[in-house]
Amino acid sequence: MSSVAFETQRAALADVVAIPVTPFAEDGSVAQDTHRALLRRLLDGGITTLTPNGNTGEFYALTPEERRLVTELTIDEAGERAVVLVGVGHDIPTAVASARHARELGAQMVMVHQPVHPYVSQAGWVDYHRAIAEAVPELGVVPYIRNAQLTGARLAELADTCPNVIGVKYAVPDAARFAAFARDAGLERFVWVAGLAEPYAPSYFSAGATGFTSGLVNVAPAVSLNMIEALRSGDYRAAMKVWEQIRRFEELRAANGSADNVTVVKEALASLGLCRREVRPPSRTLREEQRAEVAAIAAGWSI
Repeated sequence: MSSVAFETQRAALADVVAIPVTPFAEDGSVAQDTHRALLRRLLDGGITTLTPNGNTGEFYALTPEERRLVTELTIDEAGERAVVLVGVGHDIPTAVASARHARELGAQMVMVHQPVHPYVSQAGWVDYHRAIAEAVPELGVVPYIRNAQLTGARLAELADTCPNVIGVKYAVPDAARFAAFARDAGLERFVWVAGLAEPYAPSYFSAGATGFTSGLVNVAPAVSLNMIEALRSGDYRAAMKVWEQIRRFEELRAANGSADNVTVVKEALASLGLCRREVRPPSRTLREEQRAEVAAIAAGWSI
């Protein structure tokens, strides 16, 4: 597939890339009707790019069957209203099977989670992503990069072999490193998505990002859209006003090594009566005294 054919996918990445939560029922299973309702709320709120099986969706706590279910629910609910970027990962055969399943259902892209392996060589990183990208040449492929050691030259090497590698979710918390990495890989060659969401979006946009991921968007789609509109127009003062509005919420998510990253989002949704607060180990629900603060923040956003 030519690069021209990936224009729709590239445009979808240069946006608010929503990472939906995976709500659970009282018995601990995926709450399918609630999941659909939360997805519809995102779509009705103006979100047009969805990533099922992302980290905010508790990817690593889901079974293979649940990951397939989440993919199916998201693609079915999105229909023609959104581009779907399905999270895949684990060992290569599992990631390839997930990517092919996504393709069969009509997804347009896959996001490849950072390899959860204690020993990642740079050449091996290329091999891992190449195996997945080559298995689904029709799909856009977006590596999720959290490895500060990886060089931009390695990404360029991957894309030389796999032209369907069209974008990058860059999640190393270092704006200067991101700026250098993007230029070493090819600033115009890829769509650069700020993978650390709204708190890092202004600094990463100033260095060349054109999209950002969001978990907060589950709670307040309008807030995330306000930020990207400001960034697109180059109005960093307005973007930082949004940043100030969401600062405490994101600080709570980032505390203690992001221990409560998903928990805070689900707590906010629970305070609004939209889903249960339960998360799966190794995450944990908030203590009672923290719940009120999260509820107050969510109530303060005009949703």
